[in-house]
Amino acid sequence: MTTTADPRPAAVPAVTTLDDVDRRALGRLTDEIARDIEAGSYDGVHVVLARHGQVVLDETIGYAERATGRPLQPDAVFRVLSLTKAFTNAMAYRALGEGRIALSTRVVDLIPEFLGTDPFHMLRKDKINLAHLLTHRSGMPPTPNPGLGPDRFGNLADVIEALSRVDVLFEPGTNLNYAPSINHALMGEMVRRAYGADSFRDLARQLIFEPLGMTRTSFGLPTALAGEAVPLKVYLPEGGFLSPEDIECLNRYITEDAEMPWVGSVSTAADVLTFAEMIRRKGEVDGEHLIAPAVLEQATTLQTGDMPNDLYAQMAVARGWEIPAGNFGLGFSLSGTGTAPNFFGPFTSPRTHGNYGAGSSLFWIDPDRDLTLVFLSAGVMEESENVARFQKISTMAVAAAL
Repeated sequence: MTTTADPRPAAVPAVTTLDDVDRRALGRLTDEIARDIEAGSYDGVHVVLARHGQVVLDETIGYAERATGRPLQPDAVFRVLSLTKAFTNAMAYRALGEGRIALSTRVVDLIPEFLGTDPFHMLRKDKINLAHLLTHRSGMPPTPNPGLGPDRFGNLADVIEALSRVDVLFEPGTNLNYAPSINHALMGEMVRRAYGADSFRDLARQLIFEPLGMTRTSFGLPTALAGEAVPLKVYLPEGGFLSPEDIECLNRYITEDAEMPWVGSVSTAADVLTFAEMIRRKGEVDGEHLIAPAVLEQATTLQTGDMPNDLYAQMAVARGWEIPAGNFGLGFSLSGTGTAPNFFGPFTSPRTHGNYGAGSSLFWIDPDRDLTLVFLSAGVMEESENVARFQKISTMAVAAAL
């Protein structure tokens, strides 16, 4: 069964002028984004800022595809890359609140074949649980490839079969290393089996997208939305952690039938705002709680102490930056404290939480200022440049809160 999606766009609510928002600061923010696009740093952006649940900025700037001159439209559909993980996390949060799974549930409790046959690695794989996956402390390799060719990424059953042959690198729980693919592939399959669902893609629609009215969000790219999708165009130097083809191949492989719980969703700025606002409201949707507040309380609380994130620590060293703490809750990145560069910048409140996609997409919620930012961009940047970009954008956004 393939994913269907309503082709009618869900609009961002009308912009409101609030007394506790600095309009000049918002103007500086949009002017800076326009300068970045003009300079070729990226191609286009749909940016939305809301305070107290009311939209105070909604701007679509630049190109969907610079090479053809195609302008970015307000209802554009983005391949949001690892922002996808937020949707998979939310499915796990629902399963936790409904008692279908626990943080202590081991991967092998639901996916026994994951254990594999290597006696040395079986001892470690046997210990990996949902909490390890949510906090990127599973010890599995931090690779964008879950063990098979990208033409098979969209078949979740094939991915899970391949992961039975992938070895653990570290003792689970002992280090934090952001996992682009493996943790969320396993998490998605755990949730699917916990619900006894035939399809991860359909389960996501039932648990999250339909209750929220996210009509233009799905795992896989529905045929009805393909003409409005922003192509992934990558601006990366050769020799980095990812190559341009590692990402641009997803233009071909995020198909209507694809199930990639780590990177394979599409969405719009309006839908991501809807999702983020549900999180800001502690899981509430239309007077009922889609996700239990108690689960979100823990999900947005620091779980990883002062552990650095190995992947981003390497990046910081290469740039001559101070090494930041990893700052993970259960699935959410947190702002934390200090002045080391990070996606949310040093001026958001420490418990600001959100998710991001490689070189392109981000949302966060600052609970102290009651502020929500959504930023979806065309044109995928090199990741350290992306951190610098989002540190700047996040700082300018929070500067508008009076």
